[in-house]
Amino acid sequence: MANSTLDSTTPVIDYEGSGYRTDFWVGQGREYEDAVERAALGQLLPARGRRIAEIGAGFGRLADLYQGYEQIVLFDYSRTLLQEAAQRWGRDARFVFVAGNVYDLPLADGVLDSLVMVRVMHHLANVPQALAQLRRVLHRESVAVLEYANKRNLKAMLRWLVGRQEWSPFAGEPVEFVKLNFDFHPAWMGKRMGEAGLEIDRQFAVSHFRLPLLKEKIPAQSLVGIEKRFFGLSGRFPVAPSVFLQATAPGSGPAQALSALPGDVAAILRCPQCGTSPLQRLADDRVVCPGCGEQYLRRDGIWDMKDAIPG
Repeated sequence: MANSTLDSTTPVIDYEGSGYRTDFWVGQGREYEDAVERAALGQLLPARGRRIAEIGAGFGRLADLYQGYEQIVLFDYSRTLLQEAAQRWGRDARFVFVAGNVYDLPLADGVLDSLVMVRVMHHLANVPQALAQLRRVLHRESVAVLEYANKRNLKAMLRWLVGRQEWSPFAGEPVEFVKLNFDFHPAWMGKRMGEAGLEIDRQFAVSHFRLPLLKEKIPAQSLVGIEKRFFGLSGRFPVAPSVFLQATAPGSGPAQALSALPGDVAAILRCPQCGTSPLQRLADDRVVCPGCGEQYLRRDGIWDMKDAIPG
């Protein structure tokens, strides 16, 4: 087996076999969170394009927002969550389901018109490494919408001021409050984005009303209607628990690099073992890397780029 380009020491949170959809979303009183995130994406994400990928798509909660695209790639580390997504969206030929590691993203350079990553950044132990991978799959006309958990949020500031929290929300470095759960200072995240060659065009502060009492007393759509009017203004100095960034990669290659046709899956994949792209299609359920000879299978509708099989 060829050497991997991935730093194997970087820990990855694994939702394999979890009940994430039912334990966290369905019936769990998070209608407001879902609705306000959709509202932010509705303003920041281009409605149409050739190819979009959601990184950390899980069970496909947001996939209905991508219907204006010719090809929709749902990517996640968890095969079981992707299986749930495939059960819902697999009959639509535009969808491609890919399991892999964001730190060695198995997508070819410059193949995405749009990229979405929501509720993933707060699990990343190595943000620069992940951002470098995201930038690599963009071209100079691409748009990326990325979300991160804001360390400098109002609740954290109040808790720190009254002595109920040890870490300062104003300190620049990320805080790991639970294993592989991080909050980030906006200034720190801005620097990491710049270092990765990603330029922030717009910034929204989101989920100001993430309080049980408010969500219980006021309908979710009413809260979202109020909040969306101030997305841009509140993004100038975000104190909400979530921040959405619209970013571009102006230093990337031209849009002509997007040569793969929407239906050609092998052409958009990259070997996570040696970094070669594109891959070659051997059969409907198998691709091979022309660089190292590793082969990857599609199992239950999911292209498994986590485990290669010998060529």
